[in-house]
Formats: sequence, structure tokens, C-alpha cells
Amino acid sequence: MFANKKLQLNGSLLIQQIHELGQIGADAEHGGRTRIALTDAEKSGRDLVAGWMRDLDLDIQVDRIGNIFGTLRSRNDDGDQRPIMMGSHIDTVTNAGALDGCYGVLAGLAVIRAYRDAGVLPERSITVGAFTNEEGVRYQPDMMGSLVYAGGLSVEAALGTIGTDGTRLGDELKRIGYAGSLEPGAIVPHEYIELHIEQGPILEAESTLIGVVENLQGISWQQVEVKGNANHAGTTPTRLRHDAGFVASSIVAELRAIAVEAGTTLATVGCMKFEPNVINVIPRRATFTVDLRDPDEEMLVSAENRLSTYLAELAEQEGVSITTERLVRFEPVIFNSELADEIEASAKRFGFSSRRMTSGAGHDAQMIARMAPAAMIFVPSRGGISHNPREHTDDEQLIQGAQVLLDVVSRRLTAS
Repeated sequence: MFANKKLQLNGSLLIQQIHELGQIGADAEHGGRTRIALTDAEKSGRDLVAGWMRDLDLDIQVDRIGNIFGTLRSRNDDGDQRPIMMGSHIDTVTNAGALDGCYGVLAGLAVIRAYRDAGVLPERSITVGAFTNEEGVRYQPDMMGSLVYAGGLSVEAALGTIGTDGTRLGDELKRIGYAGSLEPGAIVPHEYIELHIEQGPILEAESTLIGVVENLQGISWQQVEVKGNANHAGTTPTRLRHDAGFVASSIVAELRAIAVEAGTTLATVGCMKFEPNVINVIPRRATFTVDLRDPDEEMLVSAENRLSTYLAELAEQEGVSITTERLVRFEPVIFNSELADEIEASAKRFGFSSRRMTSGAGHDAQMIARMAPAAMIFVPSRGGISHNPREHTDDEQLIQGAQVLLDVVSRRLTAS
């Protein structure tokens, strides 16, 4: 099945390592595990993964933003060869599952292990990357390590980021021992392939094993602040109110209308806070986040523009002030069609069902696509659940996804 018939994936060891990494940061009381970027728990995860890289006798490099790279060099690699790169991340959200990100990193190591076990060197070097702060829980933006790596954010700006706990990212990198010296982007991939759980319900609902990810939605994050006047809930007539709570709620309703009418646009308000947050007081202030997503850039811009127009009209109508702050803005990404075709062909060779699809979540692959041909492989998520202790993919499905990854990588190495 593989381009090199000596290659065999050690699926049982892959599953074992997923479970072992999943124990770091585990919460016995509430379930799941918590390895927020650059915390002590995430340092332990990094140490474990780096140890597994050393076990495979890889050339390990850490760059200035803390991205970790392990490379199996080809015979002809003098240090300048562009490798086939695989990877993802090992940081998590709070009370997370064991697969998000980690699966892609450990499956990449499983691919390299197949070469080591066979006693052969690849025709081109192979690199596995574990990117820093993909989740963006403690430091924003998310996908920071790969964004810096691809040149979308300066190293200095990223290192100076202040976290939700008041810490400085650069200081925490040094504290945990992962402030490397390699310049981000110094290892330019020949091609990049990321294996990931779907984190959505489509593959399971359609009884399909392999998702061939063709594109990835654009993402627009904003924080909105509404300032009105606090007053007594029982004595202030509706016509005389400047109610920040009402205005915020109206915006939420408008966002749903934007999404429904557009069809492809998704709109979410995930965080909201009222002040003074008292049952019998009209809110003087409301702050909330807006998450807009669409696979089409024109549609995403249209949603942003419609929201902006609505905010201006509503502010005048209700006698309040509304300000916005952009938090994150990523354009939609179209992945490399040749790599997508290779993934689809590999699934067919194995007899695995597959479908072309869009990724609804952001991934490191969308950043690396700025500098190299990139693609993604999805396997099913039970119930579409992720960022949750109940996140689950059957072991057999995880191994089958890794087999596709090994097959694609081995064939791309032969072709390059």
C-alpha cells in the first residue's frame, strides 16, 4: 500500500503515546486535561514530546517563539533541504480532550518511526512541528506560533504579548526553557500536511472515515462595547432608556439574522458581560465578543459591513455609544489541490470512504499555507464534540488516519 513497502505504522504505540500525553494536565475530578500554553503542565507535555523525538534520534530545534521541530534528515540533506513537514500543537483549552492537536503531532512521529523501524532514510527530510499557543487561551491571537512562523506576526510583538493572567509571553517561554534561538520560518517546508480530528459532526453523520480538507473558513473576531446609562428598572420608562443590555441583545439577534440570510456565514457571541450586573438596574455598559466565519472572503466582508452599519444605526436610535476592537482577522484559505487529490487517492487505495470538505475551525495549516503547499486530513469526531473531555475518535479510526498520512508522505517523498 505504501510507496515504500517496508514501511509499517506502529498503531498501538501511537495510541499509547496519545494516552500518555493525555495524562499530563489531567483533572481526575472534572475529567479532561488542561495544558494551557506555556504553563508548567504544557512544559511537561513539551518535555515528553521532545523526549520521544530524541528516542527517534531526530535533529531537534526550537525557534524564538517556542515552536519545536524534530527532523529526520535524508542522506542528501546538508541542512538546507526543504523537508516534508507534518505537525499541529499540544497546548489545550481548559478541560480538553486528548486528541485536538496532539493527534497530528504524534501521528507525525509515527510516520517517522515507520522509517526508523524499516531502517531506511526518506528521499527528502521529514520534519514534525509542535506549534506554540494554537488555542490562544492565555495569549492572543490563537495559532500564534504558526502565525509568527509564517511571517504574519513579528516575533517581538508575540514575545511582548500580555496574557490573561498578566504574564508576558516571552518571560514564560524563558521560564519553561523553550525560548529557542532558531529564527521563525528558517525551516521552509517543501509541503505541509496536518492530520486532525474533525471537531465537527459531518464525517460521523455520513459514516465517512477520511475528510479531505479543501479549504478553511475565514475568521473575524471583534470585541464590542456598548455604553448607555444606568437607571432604576422600575421608575424609568422604556422610551427614556439608554439600555446597554437591550442594545447588546439586539446585536445578538441581528447577528443570527445575518447568518441565516447569508446561508454560509456563522455568527457567535461567546462572551458577554453587563455592568453593574444587578437585577433591578438598567445596564450602563455591555461588552461582548463577536465571532464571524465564512469560507468566502466576500461573504465575510459583507457580514462585517452589515454588522458595522447596524451598530451605527442602533447607537443613534438608542442614544448609546458603540465601539469595536478587532481581535483577530484571518482570510479564508484554499489548500493545495494536488495534495488534496493525493489524500483522496490514498483513502481510495485503502478502501476508506472519504469526502471533500471545509474546516470550520482554525488550524496551524492555514498559517503554514502562506509559505508552502499545505493540506489537511480529518478523521471523525464522535458526536462532533471537541474542546471537551468527551472528545473521542475510535482507536481504529485514529490508526487508519495515520496510515493515510504515512501513505501520502511516502508518496510525496518519492515524487519530490
